[in-house]
Amino acid sequence: MTEILKDTSERQLSQLLYAVFFFHASEYLLAIACHGKSKVTIESLLISKDYLLAMILSMLEYLLELHFFPSLKNNWSISNTGLMLVILGETIRKLAILTAGKAFSHIIQRYHEDDHKLITYGIYGVIRHPGYSGFLIWSVGTQIMLCNPVSTIAFAIILWDFFHNRIPYEEFFLKQFFGLEHDAYAQRVCSCVSFGGCLLRLSVVVFVSPSSLRHHHQSPPVGLKSSTEVGK
Repeated sequence: MTEILKDTSERQLSQLLYAVFFFHASEYLLAIACHGKSKVTIESLLISKDYLLAMILSMLEYLLELHFFPSLKNNWSISNTGLMLVILGETIRKLAILTAGKAFSHIIQRYHEDDHKLITYGIYGVIRHPGYSGFLIWSVGTQIMLCNPVSTIAFAIILWDFFHNRIPYEEFFLKQFFGLEHDAYAQRVCSCVSFGGCLLRLSVVVFVSPSSLRHHHQSPPVGLKSSTEVGK
């Protein structure tokens, strides 16, 4: 049993390390590619004090549950669901950055610049603010991947509330910049807020469904190892 738990924690923590490193490194490199090195600061890594605190608390939950409720961490149906969400969220966010290019910013733009245009094609034709959606999915996915029930629900609630307040503020300026064009786009394409509500409900269902409450004692499959300024 000890060996199984060792393999479980090694795989889950390794996946988290890879996911976090890739997310922040790629954010920084893409910011340089889109805006030039002279306009990019260390803040483009998107590592704030609140973010660090959230991650530290989630790791504390993981270690406590690994010690007191080890079978919870060995639920691979939940963990693999989280891994898929991490990949999905990362993909959506990076598509948002690559599609918008110079129009993508980690900071809400309050003044209309020449290279600031309303992007309505590609991933932006499916959901408004895909950068926010991708980050929301990625963040909650990391906690589902760790089988952290408390942090999963906490991350979902806090991020949904954050974007619920941030998006109207950002869209106020977008409406000033693009007028009727933005109004038509907003009516046609749903926002990250409604999508986030669905993810919040999914987070609860994942950990309270009958199948997730059963204890899983099988070992992991062999060979399978994986700020407030988050951009729109």
